[in-house]
Amino acid sequence: MTSPDLYFIKQQFTLGAYPALLSISLPDHSSPDYIPALLYKVRAHLALGDNTSALALLPTDTENIALRAAAALARGEQGLETLRDLCVEIEADEDSEEWEKETVQVLAATAFVRAGEIEEALETLRGEGKIGDEPAALLSQVYLSLARPALAQKVLAPALKANPDALVLQHAESAISLVTGSQGEPYAPALSFYNEQVANPSISSAALLVGRAVVRILRGELSPAQSDLEEAESILSRAKCEQGSSDMLAAMVVAAGLSTKKGEADQLWSRLLKQYPSHPLVADIGAKELLFDEFASKFEVPPRA
Repeated sequence: MTSPDLYFIKQQFTLGAYPALLSISLPDHSSPDYIPALLYKVRAHLALGDNTSALALLPTDTENIALRAAAALARGEQGLETLRDLCVEIEADEDSEEWEKETVQVLAATAFVRAGEIEEALETLRGEGKIGDEPAALLSQVYLSLARPALAQKVLAPALKANPDALVLQHAESAISLVTGSQGEPYAPALSFYNEQVANPSISSAALLVGRAVVRILRGELSPAQSDLEEAESILSRAKCEQGSSDMLAAMVVAAGLSTKKGEADQLWSRLLKQYPSHPLVADIGAKELLFDEFASKFEVPPRA
């Protein structure tokens, strides 16, 4: 049974309210909520790209497998072997709780995806028997990244049937609907999810607003999308949290470009290039530019008739 305080922390993490989560004090060391709450704080730092702060929170002499997995993820490629060992260890581990084992799976799979080891991530998450909520959600997202929405839905459906109120599963389901669309009103499941969560007064999440802005861009609702993005920027600015602004900037570029605001779009693109040169949108556009240049170099303009 999750305590109300821990549920709140988990909710903040799941909905991307990382700066708000980091401002919450940890419970007493003797509390059963201490390690789960610490893990969410560590993972919030990792989600924001602040590996140093994540490692600073973690004890160096812990025997807890989930904390060890978090430390390994924070070490990047240097921690991959440790994560592989932990994935083997949890198979015979009878002392750790199920949520700790699932956390190891999720953190290890995250590291494998970052390292480009997609097949290894899939094997880690699939496991045997019933798949937990967070592993199922992450597995569905990996399948989406491989352009396999049917497999993503197949993984998610039984988990949602067993636990329809799980936020992490609802969030994953909304992502699938962004890829597949929906019958009737365009992207209705995703819009419904984001509207409901944004309206929650206990959540102040730039990630939620960026997510809803993306849905609105897909629906052609550019003015409301830009309003969401401006509000997201305000949240991050108040929290002095620039690390969380990469997806917001990318969405701003798209919204401004579709609104035919070329000057604004160019300025935003320059910011994205300078601040986040490894962002997927930058990488995608860069690859397309190289491909265009390659084909252009092979094209000979015929002489004028």
